[in-house]
Amino acid sequence: MPLILETIVTTRAPGGDLHLVPFGLIREGEDYVVAPFRPSPTIPNLERVPYFAAAAPSDVRVIAGCVTGRRDWATVPCRAIPVPRLAAAFGHMELEVVEHWDDPVRPRFRGRVVHAEGHRPFLGYNRAQAAVLEAAILSTRLERLPPEAVLAELRHHRTAITKTAGPAEREAWNWIAAKVEAALTPAGLAVDDA
Repeated sequence: MPLILETIVTTRAPGGDLHLVPFGLIREGEDYVVAPFRPSPTIPNLERVPYFAAAAPSDVRVIAGCVTGRRDWATVPCRAIPVPRLAAAFGHMELEVVEHWDDPVRPRFRGRVVHAEGHRPFLGYNRAQAAVLEAAILSTRLERLPPEAVLAELRHHRTAITKTAGPAEREAWNWIAAKVEAALTPAGLAVDDA
């Protein structure tokens, strides 16, 4: 199994619009692969502006926010590429696309690191932050997973929220729970409040 790093990836459209999205970067040797499902703004952005920044967010709300439509997070310029990075980050990498494999479902873009930098000490995630990350990933797969499986996983991860979450983690969890509940309510299923 490949190593996958959960990051916030920033891409830029030719007109200048930014797209921030959580992505699991697949490590292949010294490179990292982005493999978005169609349709995704990341695909045309990388085809036209072949650079991306990948940041390790220092606030888990960024991950939850991006998957629930809250994408207006502060960015700052990168040093070596024409795409900015997430400002609230433990560190980031700047990557240039060096290879692209087209696919009707999930194209792949191989990025080569041209610059990497740390910004603040990483002291570790707590269990609630990990639970928010897992819930965020689940919330992006609502069309591909059985609703009962999604709810079972969320209930499992909710334990970490009730035991270890601070205000930021609770807010992030509630954003995701509301998204999942809105998607599953027509099926008569609901997410219990954390």
